[in-house]
Amino acid sequence: MVDAICKEIKMKKDRITSQVGSIYLGGGTPSILSQAALQKIFDTINHTFSVDANAEITIETNPDDLTSQKLKELKQLPVNRFSVGIQSFYDEDLIWMNRAHQAREAEDCIRRSQDAGFENLTLDLIYGYPLLTDQKWLSNIQKAIELEVPHISAYALTVEPRTALAHAIKNKKQIPVNDNQSAAQFVILMEKLVEAGFEHYEISNFAKPKHYAVHNTNYWKGVDYIGIGPSAHGFNGQNRYMNPANNALYIETLEQNKLPEIVEELSLNDRFNEYIMTSLRTMWGTDLQKINTDFGKDFLEETKYNLKNFEDKDWLIMDGDKIRLSQNGKLFADHIASELFVV
Repeated sequence: MVDAICKEIKMKKDRITSQVGSIYLGGGTPSILSQAALQKIFDTINHTFSVDANAEITIETNPDDLTSQKLKELKQLPVNRFSVGIQSFYDEDLIWMNRAHQAREAEDCIRRSQDAGFENLTLDLIYGYPLLTDQKWLSNIQKAIELEVPHISAYALTVEPRTALAHAIKNKKQIPVNDNQSAAQFVILMEKLVEAGFEHYEISNFAKPKHYAVHNTNYWKGVDYIGIGPSAHGFNGQNRYMNPANNALYIETLEQNKLPEIVEELSLNDRFNEYIMTSLRTMWGTDLQKINTDFGKDFLEETKYNLKNFEDKDWLIMDGDKIRLSQNGKLFADHIASELFVV
């Protein structure tokens, strides 16, 4: 698989003409790859593209992967940021989620990483699931604060169709997700992290000043990016492309010297809706001047017209040409964005 990934990187040499400012190894747990395999991928990236000396280089990992030995190996690589899937600091919750690690490992792996010199960490938490009382959620947030990580991502549990959880809920073997619980715990999250000095810079992301995730921020701001590997997605400002999830098909296509990607051509409406969806989620908001410049006067006028739906609601903050979500509006981000879409 590593050889196929390196081949795809080389085949996409012309996709990026500027310096690479961020690299994100995700899509599961790339940390389980050997040091040699990861080094080969980084060597290929550096030989193919011009990488900024201060680039943010993130790797996704699970707590149980971050052993002392693994940290020593990662220290030999250009990785400078970890995204750790903590999810909860309670064993019963981790068992319910079918997570492999235990609560003690979740805390220990963060401290081990910091002791090894990795201070640029982000940890993921989940809220809104049946086992999570408000008191436990407060405890999870407080533990994350006490660990002194500069970035926290938190997501409400969603039930995807055709999953084991969806099947269990349908057959009344699991309690359904409660939207009111999720909303209440999201409010707790916002209040406690902002109180602790974090900036709520995107709906699901909180960072200490100047510790925003470069890679994710580029995505929300519509910067081009390339995706490498099975299931990877990319965007060039005009179109999206997706690699197949099937590993065998991915490798076979590359062996035929073809890129294993399906291109989705985005219409002007698609690109506008994507801009609304991503920008509105951030603290920088949606820029009416940008809409006028990039999409035209008709889009600007329709946006202004659709904004009338929210005149009597405390959901939006109008700051000159910028539209941002209010504290209340963050509870309805997807609905607000959909009301601003054009069809």
